[in-house]
Amino acid sequence: MIKGKKKDGKKKDAKKDGKKSAAEKSEESLGTPTDSSLTTLGDLPTDSLGEETPAIPEAPDEEPVAEEPPVPPVPLFHEEPLLAQVIVESYEGEQVNEFYEGEGFICFEGGNTYKGLFSEGRMNGEGTYTWADGVKYEGTFVKNVPTHCGRYTWNDGTVYEGSIQDGLRHGYGVFRSGTHPIFYAGFWCNGKRHGKGKIYYDQEQTSWYAGDWVNNVREGWGFRRYRSGNTYFGQWKQNLRHGHGKMIWLADNQEYEGEWECGLQHGSGMHTWFFKRMDLSKYSLWNEYAGSFVKGQRHGHGTFLYSDGTMYSGEWAHNKKHGKGIFVFKSGVCLEREFENDRPVERPPRQGSAVKAKNRKATSPRKNFGTKRTAVVNASGKISVLGSDLDLDVSSLLAFFPREDRENESQKVELAVLRHISKLRRAYYFYSTLGCVSCDNTCNMTMLQFWRFLKDCNFHLCSVTLAEIDRVLRGDQSPKDIHDPSDIVLFRTFVCYLVHLAFHIYHEKCKDEVPHLQKCFLELMSRNVLPSACCVQGILYSGGEFSSFAMNYIEKCWEIYGDFCRPCPIPPFDSTVKLRQFLWMLDDFKLLSEQLTAPIVLEILVKVGASVPDIYGVNLELEMVFLEFFESLLECALVYVTEDMVLKKEAEDNKKRSSFEIKEVPNETSAVSLTEQAPPQPPRPGEDTEPAPQPSLLETLLSLPVTPGESKDDGSMPNKDVKEEEDSYPEKELIDEPKEDKDEQKELCSFWMCQVEIFFTTKLFPAFEREIVLRDKIKEKNPQDAELAELRKIQAEELKRLIAEKEEEEEARKQEAIALQESVRLSEEASSSWETLLYWRNLQLKKEVSKREPSPTKSSRGSEAKAAPTATKATADRKKRK
Repeated sequence: MIKGKKKDGKKKDAKKDGKKSAAEKSEESLGTPTDSSLTTLGDLPTDSLGEETPAIPEAPDEEPVAEEPPVPPVPLFHEEPLLAQVIVESYEGEQVNEFYEGEGFICFEGGNTYKGLFSEGRMNGEGTYTWADGVKYEGTFVKNVPTHCGRYTWNDGTVYEGSIQDGLRHGYGVFRSGTHPIFYAGFWCNGKRHGKGKIYYDQEQTSWYAGDWVNNVREGWGFRRYRSGNTYFGQWKQNLRHGHGKMIWLADNQEYEGEWECGLQHGSGMHTWFFKRMDLSKYSLWNEYAGSFVKGQRHGHGTFLYSDGTMYSGEWAHNKKHGKGIFVFKSGVCLEREFENDRPVERPPRQGSAVKAKNRKATSPRKNFGTKRTAVVNASGKISVLGSDLDLDVSSLLAFFPREDRENESQKVELAVLRHISKLRRAYYFYSTLGCVSCDNTCNMTMLQFWRFLKDCNFHLCSVTLAEIDRVLRGDQSPKDIHDPSDIVLFRTFVCYLVHLAFHIYHEKCKDEVPHLQKCFLELMSRNVLPSACCVQGILYSGGEFSSFAMNYIEKCWEIYGDFCRPCPIPPFDSTVKLRQFLWMLDDFKLLSEQLTAPIVLEILVKVGASVPDIYGVNLELEMVFLEFFESLLECALVYVTEDMVLKKEAEDNKKRSSFEIKEVPNETSAVSLTEQAPPQPPRPGEDTEPAPQPSLLETLLSLPVTPGESKDDGSMPNKDVKEEEDSYPEKELIDEPKEDKDEQKELCSFWMCQVEIFFTTKLFPAFEREIVLRDKIKEKNPQDAELAELRKIQAEELKRLIAEKEEEEEARKQEAIALQESVRLSEEASSSWETLLYWRNLQLKKEVSKREPSPTKSSRGSEAKAAPTATKATADRKKRK
């Protein structure tokens, strides 16, 4: 910015770049009311939630749900201020060649000021720009334009901090309103929310949205939680539910999943109404409609399942049965009629009194709606005395008895079961409701609850473990399903299991008593079931709230259990975890500490009943079913996590929540965790996101819970969540909410929940994930090691072959040398023998010659005698040389 004497000259110098400033671009983008930034807050009342609650089908005179009111106009405020008309009045600072350079302070005409760095006469670098009305920008300037990252602050306390481009919010940034409880963290594009982001609508952060944004409106995939606890996850368009999605009305126990259009149910979908179950009810109490919807009403073809088993399939119009349809009653009677206004249309009677009488008889309620009692035939071919809902299958046990005694044994054990049937039903339904978190409150026992029943009744003290009991009762299943905790145990299966278990445990004790099965079953009832049933032990089902909380970790712990399972060496070769493997697992995960030592772990295993101590200590070769495995982990969590760790975690979470300072986040950082509280959604390729600050579960547990009020089932229900989007005062709601003190047991339960959360989420699960990653790396490395080993093997074989060839060559050379020496020796021996032969031949010839000649003189005989020793001596010398 060139220093001049006239203001007009300074205006011309400021325009030498030949392009519009960032403020002019910002002004153009804010010219129309429709292009509002986040600070307008105008989209809040436009959240048309449409939380309509259709009445249950039994109410024929239900009122149609009112359509949503029109969207009010969007007001504007808190836009990025302009940087136009920058006419310098005064400047204080450094100058180089009449250019502003370095640090300086400048006042513009109109009251705007800037303090910061200059370069070549322009605002360039870190600085603070303050407008005359008090709005302030602190951040980076590039050639007079706010760029990169910075912080806007308005007079009412509204703050934005994050990425800036050409003076507009662009990239990742955080916005907090000073007059409304609004907080947004996510991505922006040209001053508008665009991309992944999460927004809170109240101070308690109970009302929020996390998902996709397009030009300041919710559009795409997103998760919405309302202050009432209702949730929606699915597709959005223009701030309305549009596309496929799932809505849950928490207080009214309703759920809808299917197609939406303009905030209303429209298209194919399924709506479910859940009800509280009556004691000992045999029905799963919920109504369910699956079919077509038009503007929030059942319209078109659809099927309605009633809670008592009745079903209607046919045409609908405005939430009522209208048109052709089939009505199937719970008794099995089928009625196919034309319906009008929720009622069957009476057909015109035929002519003739006989025909009329026949029709009246055919449509008699007593005949069509009557029920028949079904008789059940037992294994011996006789009618069972236990009724139609209980089939006692003891055929495998009767095979141990003579053929003539089987009928008597079957009848007697059925009478014994009938004597205690009410107590068995009470025990079954009691254990089937333990830890039940389903909205319909179904009473179906799972294997996890059945194990709890067996341990409460001390069956594990009868010299048999729960794993062995599973093999006895469920050995006909596949090995991988024998110990599955999620399998359903029906009541008739529950009774059959007890009869089989009684025979297995008390067979030897009652072997001389007749009828044998009856005596074994009565012994089991008197010793195990009647004294101890319904007296729940163990930490898992110690309290309703804690049990529901602990169930959230069942699935992941079952995955860990399955990973550490090892097959049994004997049939049926099922897989379980031994106590020794459990202890090794804690050691491998580095979970053994000063508090949680190996002796403490052994005490925990004895406490949960996985082992019974004897004079030799704890048998680490015993097997654990999943109930014992999970309860042992819960007990370890209470020992491992101390009170100091809980307080430290709470302080860290509070610091994260209360801290307002936002660090610069690179654009490539992923923000998938913005929706971590939402269900998983389909990946959107090419989108970058950034995590937003969220309250942890620990903070939620330690804070005072707010008990939601029960809402009535009326047509005004959608307005409850619409109002929370409007301009509200959360302080007033906090004052009006009742404040109840927690009793000691509830505080202890909350503390346990905090300990379990810290142990599982920060220690056990991350350690297991690291173990999986390490195994994957080992698996990736194993092929390389195998290739290297194969190469080394080939090299070793090649070296061995070369050494063998070298040895063969050496051996061949040795053999040649030996053969050569032998040939030389033989040749020398042959030559020596030839000389001797010649000598004696010559001597013989001489003798023959001497015989023919006259006898020699004495002197000649002396010379011959001397020559003979000389020849003998020459022969001896040759032999010596050899």
